[in-house]
Amino acid sequence: MTTHADEAGLVVDSVSAHYQKIAFHYHFMVNRGECLGIVGPSGSGKSTLLSLIAGFTSVSEGDIRVNGYSIVHEKAFARPVTEVFQANNLFAHLTLRQNIGLGIRPDLKLAHAQWQQVDHALEEVGLETLGARLPGTLSGGQQSRAALARALLRDRPVLLLDEPLAALGPAQRQTMLKLIRQMIETREMCGLLVSHQPDELMTTCDRIAFVSEGRIVWIGPPNELNAKEAPQVIREYLGNRESSLFRQ
Repeated sequence: MTTHADEAGLVVDSVSAHYQKIAFHYHFMVNRGECLGIVGPSGSGKSTLLSLIAGFTSVSEGDIRVNGYSIVHEKAFARPVTEVFQANNLFAHLTLRQNIGLGIRPDLKLAHAQWQQVDHALEEVGLETLGARLPGTLSGGQQSRAALARALLRDRPVLLLDEPLAALGPAQRQTMLKLIRQMIETREMCGLLVSHQPDELMTTCDRIAFVSEGRIVWIGPPNELNAKEAPQVIREYLGNRESSLFRQ
């Protein structure tokens, strides 16, 4: 998929930052309805990239635009961005329905129509019968679904996913990946999915970006990630994988 600045929903334009004496530099674009996979070694700058977009880490130079508007000077809470993390960030003392309702209003003072939106979001992720349960009584997969339901309600144009499925088994991961893909496409979000599992990005993402030492050293179609022409750092990271996905 070719991405042009005039049609991209998210533009990270020559962004530079420094964090813990490490320099980071990013430049790329993501279309509306596109899922960009982010992969690379631990400590390479994957989470920092998401943090820059979300506003948790300050940008030294460059610009970040969403649908043509700069957000680089916006506070994190005001940015048109939703983040889903591995920990899911569910409050143990609130019911699942209340946790999801936080996506609309942090004080949970929701009108009847808004609670109906919550119930619809629960239904979309297959949790419609579990709204009264506390997070501690749910499986890891159910908690991950709840975090996605809250992201649905926030309905922001940029969806950042930082290894949200790391604690799940293979079958649960595949189910959740399909749900994520469906969310991004139907709502025309710009999705960035960080994972340490390149195989799952192959079937979920339109493109994959490989991050190394605070930079994107390669970005392209999933089936070219393991090409002979790929940078040496990618081939070293992937190693001798036997997955059929990497032989396509």
